[in-house]
Amino acid sequence: MNLNELARLLFDASALGALLFLVSAGMSMIFGLMRIVNVAHGSFYLLGAYIAFGMLRFVDNHLLAYVVAIGVVTLFGALLYSMLIERVATQPLRQILLTFGVVLVVGDIALFFWRGIPAALPVPELLGGQFAVGSLTFPVYRLFVIAFGLAVAIGLDVAQRRTRLGAMIRAGSDDIVMLSCMGINVRVLFVSVFAFGAALAALGGVLGGMFLGVYPGIDLDIVNLAFVVVIVGGLGSMRGAFAASLLIGLLDNITKAYLPELSLFAIYLLLVLVLAFRPTGLFAQRRIA
Repeated sequence: MNLNELARLLFDASALGALLFLVSAGMSMIFGLMRIVNVAHGSFYLLGAYIAFGMLRFVDNHLLAYVVAIGVVTLFGALLYSMLIERVATQPLRQILLTFGVVLVVGDIALFFWRGIPAALPVPELLGGQFAVGSLTFPVYRLFVIAFGLAVAIGLDVAQRRTRLGAMIRAGSDDIVMLSCMGINVRVLFVSVFAFGAALAALGGVLGGMFLGVYPGIDLDIVNLAFVVVIVGGLGSMRGAFAASLLIGLLDNITKAYLPELSLFAIYLLLVLVLAFRPTGLFAQRRIA
């Protein structure tokens, strides 16, 4: 591998890692706070991408299409939790069955409206083109995804550690009963966190739809990787989710470039090793005794 190939591989891995972080960050918060096993998290990604794609057929305004797509998925996430998932919040097996049913329903809805046609969202003109570094050229859009993912990671980490809401989420991860006794409306907190996680996944779908595309089944592909990120990084840790996303993005790109038949094996091998030697994750939060 020469330096040019290495630089391009690292760049592409960083873009994929930033995208995985956007999807897995919301899942990490939901899982860390509520212990909700949401198999349908990838459906938020799928809907975000497809709704934005559908909106761009009718409006010539990328920002409006993205805002509508993310807004619709955020509302869907809030309704999904408050109407269905909340009812099985203490029953992990039923959570899995329920959210898997949501995957099937959302997949069929997507097939009905978009006919199962693989699609790619157009890149906004502002983010089109290439930038050159020596003899190498890189897409401006992927650089934007990397920078945006890093900015979101920093923002979420600061919010988690320095704000009252972040303190509530961290406290809820340790003792939700005590949080409730302090006068915090736990139900509103749960609905808000779940809806925010859905919004992040939809944002990932909008951004990922421009270089990964969107197709039937991408919801399961994405959620599988997101689960690996959450487990490897550590529940509830934004730093862990970001580091694990970059690591898995790098591992995925390397194996697909040189050993494509072992791509999934390498990712799940990493998962097995982490579970075997550090089951709480590489960056697990310290819990209150």
